[in-house]
This record gives sequence, structure tokens and C-alpha cells, in this order.
Amino acid sequence: MTVPILDVRDLSYAYPGGIPALSGIGFAIGRGRKLAVLGANGSGKTTLLLHLNGTLRPTGGTVRLDGEPVGYDRRGLAAWRRRVGLVLQDPEDQLFAATVAQDVSFGPLNAGLTDAEARGRVDEALTAMGIAGLAGRPTHMLSFGQKRRAAIAGILAMRPDVLLLDEPTAGLDAAGLGQLLATLDGLHAAGTTLIASTHDVDLAYAWADDVAVLDGGRLLRHGGAEAVLADRALLAEARLPGPFVLDLWQALRAGGLVAPDARSPRSRAGLLSLIGAGHPLFGRTGE
Repeated sequence: MTVPILDVRDLSYAYPGGIPALSGIGFAIGRGRKLAVLGANGSGKTTLLLHLNGTLRPTGGTVRLDGEPVGYDRRGLAAWRRRVGLVLQDPEDQLFAATVAQDVSFGPLNAGLTDAEARGRVDEALTAMGIAGLAGRPTHMLSFGQKRRAAIAGILAMRPDVLLLDEPTAGLDAAGLGQLLATLDGLHAAGTTLIASTHDVDLAYAWADDVAVLDGGRLLRHGGAEAVLADRALLAEARLPGPFVLDLWQALRAGGLVAPDARSPRSRAGLLSLIGAGHPLFGRTGE
């Protein structure tokens, strides 16, 4: 049996003052998967991600990496964070050096790489994010989307096995969103496990292999994106709408316009492609 890359067992956490944030969460994350941690604001998404790279230490339960309990001492945390990188929601919280190249090089240099090795990592990460031309630009002169990509590049320079992204699409326009998702797809194709928190059910339905739905610090369900997001009672409990594409597909099915056993497209583009092509499911010939 394949060992999950990350395994959360009965995880609980309370903020100072005893304010509960997570309660008894347990699920495993397969290597090479794309997981969307889905929930309304205040559901515990960010708090969960902060546990997955050791930023927060649970008040109960454990986190395992490749089947082994993680360590919270200095050496253990350093090794953990080299393998599991976290990109914060606000890139301003992550960028601190004078230029983009200096910022991205911080992690590799701090990990003991030589200047030449660090420069290689910086070039690689900036190229992967499509911002190689911004290497010498002051970080305070970047647009929001550029700051987001620079922040991700700083984590990629560490070559993590797992990339955690907290609300990665927040504040991006349509072009920025498309560029980011294309980049993430490239990282996934290269073998990186991706975990993103979001309240966007349409994004989760189109992008994720798996979904973990949180509400009030509890895990309501974890499983394949199509099955989980088709559960209307679950989404109502989590105070989330259904995916637009799935809602429309089910309406078409109810009206007899698609076959009862036809699977829903996962994105608006996929649905429009079927309609525009005069797909037989819609009883059209395209003529």
C-alpha cells in the first residue's frame, strides 16, 4: 500500500485563550495529488495549512510525513519545511528582501547552498513562474500578481515535494488567474503535490483531484472532487454553493438534454466546448 506523503491524524488546535480552531481532523494526502481544502471564511482552512508545514503545533493529534511523525525541534522543522513549502495568502507577508532575486535566493542560501547553486535555483524558480525578467526589480515595485508569483518562486527555489497555497487566487484578475493555474499545472506535471485552500467551489471542481471540506474547524468530508462536490447536503452544511458547471449539467440532465449516465465536464470551458461543438449529447449535429 502506498504511503501518503502527508497524513493528519486526529488533529486539534486551540488559539491562545482556548479558542478552538480545529477539532479531530484526520485524512491522508496522496503523493502527486491536487487537493483543495474548501470551506467558508472562518472554517479553519488557513489554520490547517499552517499545521501542514509546522508553523503551528497541534494541541492534539499528529502530522506524519511519508509515514513518519514530524519533529518540532529546530532540525526537524528545517527538514520538514524544505519538503513542504507554504505560500501565504498575502505576498506582502512573505517578501522582505530588496529585489526579487535576493528574496528568492534567501531560502537556498539559508539551507547552506553555495552562491552558484543558489543562483541556479533562483533562475530555475523565476523561469518556472514566468518572471525571469523581474529578477533585479525591487519587490515593492511589483504588481500584486507579480508579488504572488515572486512569493511562490521563493518557495519553489527550495524544490519542495509539497506546495501549500493559502487562497492562491485571491486578488488576481482573470489573466493572472489563468497564468497561475497554468504554472501550477506545470508543477503538478513535474511531480509536485499541490494543496490549496479556497472558498471557490468552481475552482475546486475544475482543478482539484480531491477535496477536503471544512466547517467550524471540523472535517466534514474528504474524497474525490466530483463525488464530494455533488453532495448538496454536505455543501449546504458547509455554507457553500454547488459548482456552477455541475448545477447547469444536472439541470440539462433533468430536462432530458443530456444522457442520464453522462459525466459532467469539470469546467466552464469544458461545458462550452461540448455545446459549441454540437456534441451529440445535446441532440445537435453542429450543422
